[in-house]
Amino acid sequence: MASTSDIRNGLCIRYNHDIFKIIEFLHVKPGKGPAFVRTKLKSVTTGKVIDNTFSAGHKIDDVRVETHKFQYLYNDGEFYHFMNESDYTQIRLLEAALDRPDLMKEGEVVTVLINTEDNLPLSVDMPASVILEVTHTEPGVKGNTATNATKPATLETGAIVNVPLFINEGDKIKIETEKGTYKERIKE
Repeated sequence: MASTSDIRNGLCIRYNHDIFKIIEFLHVKPGKGPAFVRTKLKSVTTGKVIDNTFSAGHKIDDVRVETHKFQYLYNDGEFYHFMNESDYTQIRLLEAALDRPDLMKEGEVVTVLINTEDNLPLSVDMPASVILEVTHTEPGVKGNTATNATKPATLETGAIVNVPLFINEGDKIKIETEKGTYKERIKE
């Protein structure tokens, strides 16, 4: 058992007969009344995100997890297949367990959280950023803009991200996986 002071991003807890991963939290100490923790919880089974507030000192049932490095192999339409880098065993996960599946390319190494009680995979943590190639984007017209103008670009994984006007097809760009936003162009 843990308490609200142990809450952090990525912590897996048992709540309402399901396992949830904390994706956001905020400790609030109002001027009047007791302190509380406002959280956003993502179900690892359905992918549904809910808001919940815990009062300060509330006991939460945390789930013991192990992390393992897995390589993303392929997507068969329903499941995403991964291979453990240490013992080459394979697992498959539903899309709901993944935060940003549209930013994963084959061969990408990710961290999989596995429940130690039943050895079932809970969720996938991607690297902080990924480098992907732009496969399609309209050419940017010089002089047609105000400040910070962007255009949509299709990446090699099929994801669509807004990029600055100077990005062209064939450019490699760094994408921040948590928000799915353009970070910088990679010079080769």
